[in-house]
Amino acid sequence: MLKKKKYVIFWLDNQKFALHLSSVERVVRIVEVSSLSKSPKYILGTINFQGEFLPVINLRVLFDLNERDIDLNDQLIITNTTEIKVALWVDNVSDIIEREDEEIINSNKILIESKYNEGAFKYNDELVVIQDLDAFIKSNEKALQKNLKKKTNIINS
Repeated sequence: MLKKKKYVIFWLDNQKFALHLSSVERVVRIVEVSSLSKSPKYILGTINFQGEFLPVINLRVLFDLNERDIDLNDQLIITNTTEIKVALWVDNVSDIIEREDEEIINSNKILIESKYNEGAFKYNDELVVIQDLDAFIKSNEKALQKNLKKKTNIINS
């Protein structure tokens, strides 16, 4: 029996990416992001999401895309990883789709170098790269936790 997985498709510029649906808690419209001084460039700031402070990840920095200002039509993907909950700033979330394991192209076979890629699949004649959010979080956990703690300490002062 073939195993199917569900993915959330999101856009950055004109490129499509995907996350496992199981790691996505919710998609919300962009809200005000509180900036943090001395945080890594990929941390846009934090948001208060239902009483919980979440770091907002700027995927444009991680994927080496052109940076731009936040637009009112942008969205945040609230994600749960094995380590921490984060918000990912994206242009748009477009679809939820299913793919069988045999449809996934191994990340070693695609020419997109990133330690955060899990693989890829074809969707509407385009290549969609699946992001390994846990790999990103594990390699950057200390910075994320430090910046989240800093924001919480400022608010509690």
